[in-house]
Amino acid sequence: MAGCVGLGQMIFEPILEERVFRFDCSEDDRNAAFPSISFVNPKIRDTPIANPQKTPTHIPTFERVTGQQIVNFEFPPRTSFYGTGEVSGQLERTGKRVFTWNTDAWGYGAGTTSLYQSHPWVLVLLPNGEAIGVLADTTRRCEIDLRKESNIKLVSSSSYPVITFGPFATPTDVLASFSRAVGKVFMPPKWALGYHQCRWSYDSDARVREIARTFREKKIPCDVIWMDIDYMDGFRCFTFDKERFPDPKSLVNDLHQSGFKAIWMLDPGIKKENGYYVYDSGSENDIWTQTADGKPYVGEVWPGPCVFPDYTQSKARLWWANLVKDFISNGVDGIWNDMNEPAVFKTVTKTMPESNIHRGDTDLGGRQNHSHYHNVYGMLMAQSTYKGMKLADEKKRPFVLTRAGFVGSQRYAATWTGDNLSTWEHLHMSIPMAIQLGLSGQPLAGPDIGGYAGNATPQLFGRWMGVGSMFPFCRGHSERDTTDHEPWSFGEECEEVCRLALQRRYRILPLIYTLFYFAHTEGIPVATPTFFADTKDMELRTHENSFMLGPLLVYASTGKDQELYEMQHKLPKGIWLDFDFEDSHPDLPALYLKGGSIIPVAPPHQHVDEANATDDLSLLVALDEHGKAEGSLYEDDGDGYEYTKGGYLLTTYFAERKSSTVVVKVSKTEGSFTRPNRRLHVQILLGKCAMIEAWGTDGEVLEIPIPSEIEISELILASENRSKIHIENAKRIPESDGALGHKGTELSQTPVEMKSGDWLLKVVPWIGGRIISMQHLPSGTEWLHSRVDVNGYEEYSGVEYRSAGCSEEYSVIQRDLEQAGELESLKLEGDIGGGLILERQIYVSRKNPKIFGINSAIVARNVGAGSGGFSRLVCLRVHPMFNLLHPTESYVAFTAIDGSHHEVWPESGEQLFEGNLRPNGEWMLVDKGLGLALVNLFDIGEVYKCLVHWGTGTVNLELWSEERPVAKECPLNIRHKYEVRAIP
Repeated sequence: MAGCVGLGQMIFEPILEERVFRFDCSEDDRNAAFPSISFVNPKIRDTPIANPQKTPTHIPTFERVTGQQIVNFEFPPRTSFYGTGEVSGQLERTGKRVFTWNTDAWGYGAGTTSLYQSHPWVLVLLPNGEAIGVLADTTRRCEIDLRKESNIKLVSSSSYPVITFGPFATPTDVLASFSRAVGKVFMPPKWALGYHQCRWSYDSDARVREIARTFREKKIPCDVIWMDIDYMDGFRCFTFDKERFPDPKSLVNDLHQSGFKAIWMLDPGIKKENGYYVYDSGSENDIWTQTADGKPYVGEVWPGPCVFPDYTQSKARLWWANLVKDFISNGVDGIWNDMNEPAVFKTVTKTMPESNIHRGDTDLGGRQNHSHYHNVYGMLMAQSTYKGMKLADEKKRPFVLTRAGFVGSQRYAATWTGDNLSTWEHLHMSIPMAIQLGLSGQPLAGPDIGGYAGNATPQLFGRWMGVGSMFPFCRGHSERDTTDHEPWSFGEECEEVCRLALQRRYRILPLIYTLFYFAHTEGIPVATPTFFADTKDMELRTHENSFMLGPLLVYASTGKDQELYEMQHKLPKGIWLDFDFEDSHPDLPALYLKGGSIIPVAPPHQHVDEANATDDLSLLVALDEHGKAEGSLYEDDGDGYEYTKGGYLLTTYFAERKSSTVVVKVSKTEGSFTRPNRRLHVQILLGKCAMIEAWGTDGEVLEIPIPSEIEISELILASENRSKIHIENAKRIPESDGALGHKGTELSQTPVEMKSGDWLLKVVPWIGGRIISMQHLPSGTEWLHSRVDVNGYEEYSGVEYRSAGCSEEYSVIQRDLEQAGELESLKLEGDIGGGLILERQIYVSRKNPKIFGINSAIVARNVGAGSGGFSRLVCLRVHPMFNLLHPTESYVAFTAIDGSHHEVWPESGEQLFEGNLRPNGEWMLVDKGLGLALVNLFDIGEVYKCLVHWGTGTVNLELWSEERPVAKECPLNIRHKYEVRAIP
């Protein structure tokens, strides 16, 4: 362990630019730190600079515990946290704990703590609106603990530096500074910003042609068709199935003729098979990741036994890049890197052993085990793929999509939010997840529209397309064995909503492309949270139903029973003018433009076949309180690198009201790209979707007469009436296609009663299946502390407080009286997402009616094949809250496995018992005032932790299972019983 100090204040030095500081525990730690992989130029992190601001505003403290470096930042009360990369759950991160460990997390939930990418980065928004960025510059597993208000705790293996950016006046300034350190997003080809259609899998070239033809026949905009792994010959990368995809060049030529691009998948797992040219050449070049004893590591993935390129070596990256270069000659327009966490089947960890060896380049950290390089494996693969595409054609911009990533991945690849679910919860989460990636340096991101796993309903799919069409990356994707998820697959009403939504995207494509130019050159996010419009507005800091594309505010409805036009739209301060494209619909988001802004949009029905089509230009103008507005349009060839040599046109448009006219003109330009000879259509927004418009020639001054106040009022009233009629007459999407619903006994709002033996129990299936009453009849004691909606006996599926399971609806699967061996039995189950079910059976035994039992389990019903048959990481937590009728006379008593005797009293606070300190299968809540003890008996082989938490007049006695993924063959179980005993 570097450094001899065990705790204290970290030392610092200025790096990069003003207000950027590097912190280390000691000089020895600074010298011992591994090279930075996140920084675009690692030397910058290690080179101090002269800085007029010699002392940072927030200096962290550190301590060391068993090889771990723990770093703490304290911020003022009411500080808000964001960032942390690709993490599910709420937008504002306070209360979250994240573990950076790239994980194949098929079917993740809101409380899942590790997903496919790792961004040990927190964006801190101070109460005064200023912002700071905090980066733990380590590739190893890192805990980001934000559960304590206004506090950041970072925990990872010693030693690692922490970098802070700021404070700056705005979060945009922080992200711009951050991007100068870790690199900016690659400039995407313009076609990549259109709509992408994908499925696992379009299983033949005939099916691909059919999908493309249907898009054109139905006039639904789309630019890209994707090929998942089934195009390969036996899942062998860089090959094609000779029967289903016999002539990929011909297929791609046909797609190009119809205005489509083609993207093909490549995985890192290479089939271990002599005679397969990729395996043979990799073995000849000795580029495989090794086991601890120096042999090539072999793990199971799609093709069966596979070896894995060691992308930490430059020779392996070049080897892969040359394979990609040759692959591109088949007409490949883009490449999709999947399974690159790396995912490995038939193993509980879902990845390769941490003891595996990577023979990394010196500038990456040299020879290290897998735990050091795991989180950057996917990024290095994406870098190699990107390089291969550039080798194939230096005149084209590569497009790579990666599932796994790290800080800096944006330099090489776009990303998406992984294998999400076709649920309303995941629709809602898709907004904060896409935004958080942007706030972590990765702006080219979005979800699988409609959800990947499960069957979307028509209304869910239409609503998701409505908001998803506004994300920076826009792709529909679904899993095999689900129903078809193309826009026309859900009926005419949904098809029309999808058509309108995607036409909207193509209308605002000039704005999106312009925003990506600024992201590429300045590091500014494309999609931002609404609070960026007013960082001091505390209410906006948690707003998750809206986001901004530059000055454009997108306000969506993500709840099943939410009607957008019945919702109160919380807008930032200032002037916000609503508008539409004569396409308002209950399932489409509302659009607002900030006063003082001009945004470029395409004319109607343009770019249906191709994102690079050129035609007339429209400008939407929203004047501010001074009658002025300004905005930019970036244009280039849509591909290639001429823009780096000045071959672009960046136009700044300016509008100003002068007396009874608005003058619109070009105020400045950059670049040598020739302005297209086109008409200019200017629309000045008045509010309530009303506008005045005029035509002119782009580049010339245009003067637009302003109507009188009376005429403006009439225009607004008429527009309101039109919009109202439009909404009323819109064909609504059906709520459900009948595919979903509860099985077994229907849920009711009446608690289920079980009265047998010594017990009266009441169960609420519709909120977490919780037990709200546990009455011991002989003594008349109500042991549980509960309301219908909270507390009582709950179960969770994770280590986070109130994780999945506590609020999901449960179905009553079976209820039996006088079943063999039992007096009464009740079986419930709740779907907690990702193919996982929480099962619970409550029963009273015929042999001993003084005891009732609860058998609980997390079982895998349908876990994605891409997960190797294992679910996400889960922990079964039994969480009952008991009453303390006599708090000063109540305590918890047990004998531990090691034979020690324990009495835990309320003043001891929260205590966790693990290992041999666990109760030896029995512990009791003793109430000396009653002369009774509630005894909880359990199987010690199933319980890994026991937790006591004292509240005000209450106590929780929790049982925790081990924390691991589950498969169909290995559920998590906790079987336990309760009885009441008299005490002396």
